[in-house]
Amino acid sequence: MIRRFFLIDELKTTLGTEVIAGMVTFMTMAYIIFVNPHIISAAGVPKDAAIITTCLAAGIATLLMGLFTNYPFALAPGMGLNAFLAFGVVVGMKIPWQVAMGIVFLEGLIILLLVLTNFREMVMDAISINLKRAIGVGIGLFIAFIGLQSSGMVVKNQATLVMFGSFTKPVVVTAIGLVITAILMSRKVKGAILIGIFSTTVVAIFAGLAKIPESIIAIPQASQFSTIGAAFDPQYFSQIFNLTMVTVIFTFLLTDFFDTMGTVVAVGGEAGFLDGEGKIPRIKGVLVVDSLAAMIGGAFGCSSVTTYVESAAGVGEGGRTGLTAIVTGMLFLLAVFFWPVVSIVPPAATAPALIVVGFLMMMVVKDIEWSEFTEAFPAFLTILTIPLTYSISKGIGYGFISYVLIKALSGKFRDVHPLMYFIALLFALDFLMSSI
Repeated sequence: MIRRFFLIDELKTTLGTEVIAGMVTFMTMAYIIFVNPHIISAAGVPKDAAIITTCLAAGIATLLMGLFTNYPFALAPGMGLNAFLAFGVVVGMKIPWQVAMGIVFLEGLIILLLVLTNFREMVMDAISINLKRAIGVGIGLFIAFIGLQSSGMVVKNQATLVMFGSFTKPVVVTAIGLVITAILMSRKVKGAILIGIFSTTVVAIFAGLAKIPESIIAIPQASQFSTIGAAFDPQYFSQIFNLTMVTVIFTFLLTDFFDTMGTVVAVGGEAGFLDGEGKIPRIKGVLVVDSLAAMIGGAFGCSSVTTYVESAAGVGEGGRTGLTAIVTGMLFLLAVFFWPVVSIVPPAATAPALIVVGFLMMMVVKDIEWSEFTEAFPAFLTILTIPLTYSISKGIGYGFISYVLIKALSGKFRDVHPLMYFIALLFALDFLMSSI
């Protein structure tokens, strides 16, 4: 029954491959269970409650994705969006965190309406195939850069922005894990990325970078569910509907809209889901679930939940169906009770997986039409700016604006879909508002 429901045979995969892929995706995403509460607690969200709601929201949203779309995409509270909520909105504007969560819920509802009216799908279809490929490559570099950062191989530098880190324990452990994973990948070992994560975790334990927890099970307390529904308290929800919140809603909307679009195109390309025109079949279902996920994040009080680029790790392991997402979602739900075990895996153990996945996503760069400047240069800017701005949506914005300007000013304005002019204008307005 499972094989038929998830089209296992038709998609030329196996139950074992899908289960391992789901585990890999979870392992590369598990950091969000601890990072998201750390970030949003700065906005006043109770940290203990944020751990539970992060697991619940990620688990429920990912299960919905697997069941209703049969794609291996996993979801969790979005990095960047959570920081903007905590520091840009709550701390910066001095408003209660409950109001910010209400904004997230409303933003998700607006995006859902855009999906149901087919607008979001039309935007995805309007993007040129070369830009879609560039988005995938740029996100691949972004993922690899995140891996290098989390390992300490790349660190901040005031003069050069970034530089190579010193040979600390995390760097050495990551290097060992990268060699192990690369050897397994080159030998085409099934579960290479997952084995690499486990092996590197063992090395990290011996190096003193990871500790076996004192307890395995953590039973949630009633107080840890206190943030669920807090956004709908009338005294907070009524504060959303005023002019000062329009800019905040617009920023959330634009970032969430295009972060997801970029992630779905990139991971879908890596999995081989894109057709000849760069479209993903049944994309509407994916976008509906993603929009509902944002609403779930706001309702649960854990920030906007969105499709994760780390889904590419499971795809790199061979995941091709919704069963991969089901496994990931179930592990997030189990983490509600077993999060002390999840905490064993340090960033140094998942960094090699992210670097390898970045490499896999880079390979599509060869398919970009480099001989046509009006296509190639916007693609180049997209690839360059996604990792350097540390933002998928901002990188896409640079690519869209440059694509429209170069095409129009070189006399090829008819090659540009009308929607692209509108979206490029929205990005220009967003950049302008961000700088004011």
